[in-house]
Amino acid sequence: MQSMEEIYQQYAQTVYRYLFSLVRDPDLAEELTQETFYQAIRSIDRYDASCKITTWLCAIAKNALRTHRRKHPPTEAIEDQPLQTPSAEAEAISADAKLSLMRRLHALPEPYREIIYLRSLGNLSFREIGELLGRSENWARVTFYRAKEKLGKDEDHAKPSL
Repeated sequence: MQSMEEIYQQYAQTVYRYLFSLVRDPDLAEELTQETFYQAIRSIDRYDASCKITTWLCAIAKNALRTHRRKHPPTEAIEDQPLQTPSAEAEAISADAKLSLMRRLHALPEPYREIIYLRSLGNLSFREIGELLGRSENWARVTFYRAKEKLGKDEDHAKPSL
């Protein structure tokens, strides 16, 4: 069996194109492709070669899309919403949220913090991040995903429970 690195190199574009055909959003398709390969790495031991690997990966991709849509239901189009000037209270909450995010980001251990900075602030591709850090593109994708997961978990712990 091929290594996950080889599988990623060979099939990432196929999975991306499949997802892009479903969502028509290049950023979302890339994020879901990343999620697909993360889930594939987690469940590679369950792949029994009874189907083609592309079929298996596209099934994972479809499940990743379903999960995304469940967590992010469609909302009204922006054009349909009346324009509103944010209140001083809303602006203060937004500033607090940004500060909270930056604190959580700063508290991340390496290499998570560096990956987030390079990807989000440096606008580097996963390939460029991998090259810069002497790692693979797949490593950069998975590490970025894990960093986002850590940020989400940290945010859940930071919220007061009701």
